[in-house]
Amino acid sequence: MAAARDPSPTPQSKRLYQLWKGNNKFLCGGRAVFGPDAGSLFLTTFLIGGPATAFCIKMLLLLVRKDDPCYDIPVLVGGLVLAIMDFVFLFMTSGRDPGIIPRNCQPPESDESVGIPSQSMEWVNNKITGLKLPRTKDLVVNGHSIKVKFCDTCLLYRPPRASHCSICNNCIQKFDHHCPWVGQCIGLRNYPYFIGFITSSTTLCIYVFAFSWFNVLRQHGTLWSAMSNDVLSVVLIAYCFIAFWFVGGLTLFHVYLISTNQTTYENFRYRYDKKENPFNRGIIKNFKQVFFSKIPVSAINFREWVTEDDASIMGGSDINGNFVGKGKFDIEMGGKFGKDGAMHLPSILQNLDYGSLDDNLKKKGEEKPAFDPFLFPADQEQPNSPQISIDKSNPVGDNRKQQLS
Repeated sequence: MAAARDPSPTPQSKRLYQLWKGNNKFLCGGRAVFGPDAGSLFLTTFLIGGPATAFCIKMLLLLVRKDDPCYDIPVLVGGLVLAIMDFVFLFMTSGRDPGIIPRNCQPPESDESVGIPSQSMEWVNNKITGLKLPRTKDLVVNGHSIKVKFCDTCLLYRPPRASHCSICNNCIQKFDHHCPWVGQCIGLRNYPYFIGFITSSTTLCIYVFAFSWFNVLRQHGTLWSAMSNDVLSVVLIAYCFIAFWFVGGLTLFHVYLISTNQTTYENFRYRYDKKENPFNRGIIKNFKQVFFSKIPVSAINFREWVTEDDASIMGGSDINGNFVGKGKFDIEMGGKFGKDGAMHLPSILQNLDYGSLDDNLKKKGEEKPAFDPFLFPADQEQPNSPQISIDKSNPVGDNRKQQLS
């Protein structure tokens, strides 16, 4: 009698990306994650590749004519290298998980939330279970009060600096913006590649613009006659001049954002120039955080085998059980409890250092605290922690006041 084999995967199971509730598009069996508007990559590829190819063909023709090999070869190689770098950064920005936060299959449990007054008097209601949750929670980061908001689509409190993208229908860690040119959200895991993309695009524009002018000026005769004889170079000059103001301005804007540790969303919504930014560590540390920090591993394995009842793929409905196709942009995000009962933080919160926790619930003799994404086990301590605490001025969850010091 043949030994029975463990069916893995089971006939009812599918890859997680096949059942994902977001609007993403997947290629290579879930290895590549694109946004719903990934078709815009064809336009972006043409806008970059067209002028770059034309410039390289121009330099190749000059090389065939043996006009000046010592000049033509290095310029041709430089153009090819910049164009390849630009495309590599483009597709690494567009085709990877930007920092999608796993969804919950059902809203968090909180028996203590019912009947407790809220400053904003905004509540999340579940008609089926009678669950009542505060819409927002106050969190103090380095002495500054910020709000974390409950996401009706992903059914979780978002950790700081996250937002729900209404285009991709996902909560994104350290959400910057949804870029239509790359067809993807820009978040924690692809922001360095996005900076590389716009920087290399700017450099390529300057490079083609400068050497196209040089190709015109090195010809004999008047400037007008030289431009008449080299129409391709003139077109490239005009194109790169216009494109530079777009990609160059975008690059300078993001250099400013990095130096002040802001996201595009935060800059347009919160205007930190009018109030102190709680995330600003100084210019040097801000640049180190973006360019010299390890990119966190994706919080979701889109290739794992799951069933339709698996908690990791559900949550595409609101509190009332209705499907939510579009969410609202917002900045805050949150963590959740795992199957083992332990608190699992999103990567953005794992990068922060937390001090000791004074768990008041345990002092009251409760066996298990009600769900709260900012309550952590008392024995989890990390050194060099910023001062992060629940705002005690908020009467919501008064029985669950916690402070991280």
